[in-house]
Amino acid sequence: MFLLRYPLVLASGSPRRKQLMNDAGFQFTIETRPTDEIFPDTMPVNEVAEYLARQKAEQFMPDLGQRIVLCADTVVILDNQIMNKPQDEADARRMLRALSGRTHRVRTGVALLTPSVDSTEPIVHSFTDETTVRFVTLTDAEISYYIHECKPFDKAGSYGAQDFIGLVGIDQLEGSFYTVMGLPTHRVYQALKPYAINV
Repeated sequence: MFLLRYPLVLASGSPRRKQLMNDAGFQFTIETRPTDEIFPDTMPVNEVAEYLARQKAEQFMPDLGQRIVLCADTVVILDNQIMNKPQDEADARRMLRALSGRTHRVRTGVALLTPSVDSTEPIVHSFTDETTVRFVTLTDAEISYYIHECKPFDKAGSYGAQDFIGLVGIDQLEGSFYTVMGLPTHRVYQALKPYAINV
């Protein structure tokens, strides 16, 4: 793994993103800042994940210093509608029933905030990666077991691909599995390469 010119900050409280960054060999610290995950009602759903990732990155602009900050946001899209994190058990059950036996899209937006070489303003570089996911038809018993055992209330669309429901329910996936987990590590790696000191 290459070493970066600047210290890397993962601006996420997600244990999945922390795991993926560790597994990819990155050295980083974690720092989160409150961000209202609100987007304009008229915004196309394909733009939302990247927009929210950039909003998170902008919280670090005033005091970035000589650091790189990595932010991400993941949305689940079914029938051109965003499925957010569930509000409660009933909401999680509704979402999983809607996803059952159908194909949906998962889009993860990434924003990198980096120091600028020739000006005082930090630079935000952002991109989105998409994966298409198909679920088999899930039974009510499987959905209930998953909700009670895994408590997916912090996950967009009420599920984690690495959890029980993904292990037994996903029968087709086009794109990166890690994008569904919350971070397209292959693209993050390439985006950080220009800031490496030993590549």
